[in-house]
Amino acid sequence: MTRRDFISVPAQGVSAAVIAAIGGSLVEGQTKLQVPLRFFTGKQAAIIEAACERIMPADESGPGAKDAGVVIYIDRQLAGPYGHDKYRFIQAPFFESVSEHGYQGKENPRELYTAGLGLLSDFLPLTPAQQDERLVSMERSLFFQMLRTHTVEGMFCDPLHGGNVGMAGWKMIGFPGPYMSWRDEIDQHFGEAFRPAAKSLVQIAGRPVKGMEDEPV
Repeated sequence: MTRRDFISVPAQGVSAAVIAAIGGSLVEGQTKLQVPLRFFTGKQAAIIEAACERIMPADESGPGAKDAGVVIYIDRQLAGPYGHDKYRFIQAPFFESVSEHGYQGKENPRELYTAGLGLLSDFLPLTPAQQDERLVSMERSLFFQMLRTHTVEGMFCDPLHGGNVGMAGWKMIGFPGPYMSWRDEIDQHFGEAFRPAAKSLVQIAGRPVKGMEDEPV
């Protein structure tokens, strides 16, 4: 795996701060943001991106997982401490437990994704209906449940984690971002809807912010 593997996402509305936060590059005049992959190969990223898009497709309400760069979020998480199970107790015994205890297996998220990708090796040529059938057939698997959770997280996370590119998910639901206070807005908007523009944590803080996925493994 080398950093020469990239994935492209729409660059419209992406600020310089967000580009810097996700390690992307953009040449003036281009409409795609080139983002280096950390865990997936280019083909693996394309498969995961297509699967995420079937889980959360673009429709009349807004963009889907592909335009929001969900696969970038997943790639970053798998490459970082989470993917290596750095913060989970991983000593034996391994067994099925009650749902409240969470996952008790031996395989870490990286290994679960690698196994899941093996089951989706022929996913890309399938029609959308066939892709849906394939995902439904494995919806009880731990891999699919993890993929679905990560799709939602990547759609609505802060952009510094790689997903929600251009704050596409936040704009769709009207979330303004992690503002610390609305003190200055009190008594300023009587009789009108207050819809502040969405801002990421990097934009609000005015400085680089490091996500957990960027911590040493």
